[in-house]
Amino acid sequence: MSNSTTSNYTEDSIKSLDWKEHIRLRPGMYIGKLGDGSAQDDGIYVLVKEVIDNCIDEHMMGYGKTIDVKITDHRVEVRDYGRGIPLGKVVDCVSKINTGGKYDSGAFQKSVGLNGVGTKAVNALSNYFKVQSFREGETKLAEFSRGEVLKDAKVEKSGGRNGTLIVFEPDDSVFKHFHFIPNYLNDLIWNYVFLNAGLTINFNGQRFHSENGLRDLLERKTDEESLRYPIIHMKGDDIEIALTHSNQYGEEYYSFVNGQYTTQGGTHLAALREALVRTVRDFYKKDFDASDVRASIVGAIAVRVQEPVFESQTKTKLGSLNVAPEGPTMRTFVNDFVKKELDDYLHKHSGVADALLKRILQSERERKEIAGIKKLANERAKKANLHNKKLRDCRIHFNDKKGEKKEDTMIFITEGDSASGSITKSRDVQTQAVFSLRGKPLNCFNLTKKVVYENEEFNLLQHALNIEDGLDGLRYRKIIIATDADVDGMHIRLLLLTFFLQFFPDLVKHGHIFILETPLFRVRNKKETIYCYSEAEKTEAMEKLGAKPEITRFKGLGEISPDEFGNFIGEDIRLEPIILSKETSIKQLLEFYMGKNTPKRQEFIVENLKIEKDLVEEDV
Repeated sequence: MSNSTTSNYTEDSIKSLDWKEHIRLRPGMYIGKLGDGSAQDDGIYVLVKEVIDNCIDEHMMGYGKTIDVKITDHRVEVRDYGRGIPLGKVVDCVSKINTGGKYDSGAFQKSVGLNGVGTKAVNALSNYFKVQSFREGETKLAEFSRGEVLKDAKVEKSGGRNGTLIVFEPDDSVFKHFHFIPNYLNDLIWNYVFLNAGLTINFNGQRFHSENGLRDLLERKTDEESLRYPIIHMKGDDIEIALTHSNQYGEEYYSFVNGQYTTQGGTHLAALREALVRTVRDFYKKDFDASDVRASIVGAIAVRVQEPVFESQTKTKLGSLNVAPEGPTMRTFVNDFVKKELDDYLHKHSGVADALLKRILQSERERKEIAGIKKLANERAKKANLHNKKLRDCRIHFNDKKGEKKEDTMIFITEGDSASGSITKSRDVQTQAVFSLRGKPLNCFNLTKKVVYENEEFNLLQHALNIEDGLDGLRYRKIIIATDADVDGMHIRLLLLTFFLQFFPDLVKHGHIFILETPLFRVRNKKETIYCYSEAEKTEAMEKLGAKPEITRFKGLGEISPDEFGNFIGEDIRLEPIILSKETSIKQLLEFYMGKNTPKRQEFIVENLKIEKDLVEEDV
């Protein structure tokens, strides 16, 4: 190190960030990725969770059976009826790191997590944040903006019931163009009540309540007609499991730890998958292939663990090997429970045992039928991967062991040389991949999975995504269908959605499929250019720029130059998630999709699958 460099590196170079500056500088460390609300695990939903989690912990301790939640476009209000934060600590609890009521492990042995960061992160990342505690006829209120105190009121008398009220508005300079998607909020609230029998959450005027826990969850997530046997529901100390088999492809699981939805599974889910295979083999005294036992399964597991270890701050994957510091391993705990409870259940319910056996044998037949063509197709795909012109890959992948940016990974599925060329030239090669289709993909409605291997394009696509054996190896967090908003583009979307819904429905159900929104118009004058995604935005832009601005209508992705395209797939990317509503049966949906183009079908698609805010109806 040279003398000049040394002289520049002084005590003044060492900066000490206070708590709110640190959170605002590195929000990803505290809430995962930021996002605009189009993905289920975007930061704005993590903020909502952090606040409700504290109410849930109070409920678990036996205080408060009701939580009131109100969420509008940009404002969240949560009121519980627990004990209320001690009045002298109201400000500290939401603005001092390592201040909270959960460090006494006797009081909160199996809470969602230590209250060291949660509400502080919400406070620091909100334009406006208010906390008010009600205790024994008194109340204390404080207001903040981006972690700075605006108002620290004195304790006053109050007639309000004991509990805590938190109100916040996420900071729109951190969460750009954010919007809450009602389906995601509904799922979030339902999960809370499924995991906390007896709890009532009043959310935006609707009452959410569950008596049967995970059985209710599976009933909400499945279509009763497609189930091969009634849902098996098993409950024990600190563990609850519900499972059944359906007729769809793939495996579908919902896993929870201490009330936290572990979207990426972890040791508890791995233990369940292993225990199911072992128990079924022992019960039928047959050495079934594990994939045949688990094919088409829909299951849910919830465990309560002391001092859980998660693989990230946002707690999406459980890493704990033990149930408690001195307790059994997760593997042993889950396996012993499943072995006893499931074995007992199958002995007592011979009809269910017969139906389960039939489902396993059917999966075995289907697997053997496609084994030959699968081998050939995989060899072809291996060769193609060496010079796969369809895939322009990125460097970071969702299934990488570590890496902050793996959550940002996405693959654009597009059609035509000009469109894929524009995206390829303007993409971020670290996190954005492109898969080019050759014209319209095959309509695979009512076909068997054999077609995935027989059709070279589908086979290469499943290999690019790495989903042949389930979602564990999925290489991209977001799969984005990027087609023109015209008749042909809409048809390609439907054909791709048919492929995913038919053969990989769990990709849709777990929120991995999106539609890329691109601007319909460019409005500009010599000083400013505004891209507009609807007629309303165009009108607004024209009023803003005044004096007859130049207006360009984009009819296809290929018309947008690579330089411009970078504006639409970068920080300001707009995505519409594909969301299946509770009432939608996949079979019924596909029949509507690929049937005749009737008004009824169009109406059904719009209501049940959110594709775009503006479907450009004259083009459909």
